[in-house]
Amino acid sequence: MQLMNRIISKKQLSENVFRMEIEAPLIAGERKPGQFIILMVDEELGERIPLTIADADTGRGTITIIFQTVGATTMKLARKEVGDSLPAVLGPLGRPTSIRGLNGEKPGRVVCVGGGIGVAPMHPIAQALKAAGNEVTIIMGARNVGLFVMKEEMEKIAGDRLILVTDDGSSGRKGLVTDPLKELCEAGAVDEVIAIGPPIMMKFCALATKPYGVKTVASLNTIMIDGTGMCGGCRVSVGGKTKFVCVDGPEFDAHEVDWDLMLKRMGAFKPQESAAREHACNLFKGI
Repeated sequence: MQLMNRIISKKQLSENVFRMEIEAPLIAGERKPGQFIILMVDEELGERIPLTIADADTGRGTITIIFQTVGATTMKLARKEVGDSLPAVLGPLGRPTSIRGLNGEKPGRVVCVGGGIGVAPMHPIAQALKAAGNEVTIIMGARNVGLFVMKEEMEKIAGDRLILVTDDGSSGRKGLVTDPLKELCEAGAVDEVIAIGPPIMMKFCALATKPYGVKTVASLNTIMIDGTGMCGGCRVSVGGKTKFVCVDGPEFDAHEVDWDLMLKRMGAFKPQESAAREHACNLFKGI
């Protein structure tokens, strides 16, 4: 029997961040910037987790994911090796990014803000924006220099318009991604901002751009189970209306998102998540 969803390559980028290339020719051929997949690591006991597509190679029939081991399932995924298969990979899911410069719209000056591994899903978006004739500035933020991902790939897109920011000043500027973002907005050098990263980072990007009236889009990463809008786990309030991230998103007007409600919902299962992670850590210690 032919194995499906085989892991073609695996690389550890930092202590808790991994890059995997997975055989998925149909998804590779159909995916568009901004879309994601849902995968299962364990067919019997595993949960379904959403992961964004960082890259795809139609020639090889593969997609690339970059993930951080923050819970039991991602810890299990990190233990998979080249040649192993995943029982289920579903996608591409979600609405693709609306790329400025296409469909009769004029290109403009777009700032892509990526925090942590949020840079990975930003990669295909930045590629598409550049290809459409936009002037692309990329701001990458991380706690320290060792936690940057896809730096070389982003540098190929943005060149000297790549701005690095670290919490500890170990690379680029010391501070927050909102610091250079505000400066660019003040200079009137921004037509649109796209932010992907931790929810709190995206919230403050929205607060930073709102006074300047700059269109700001955020890619949300809520709790998600089925990816079809049936479970309701990923619901958010946008402009006072209920939306489902998996089918209506994942991208929304960042100025319309009820960030406080979203953050509260994302913390609803913290005790269960912590217990599952602790169990996985104890389990893997004995292997």
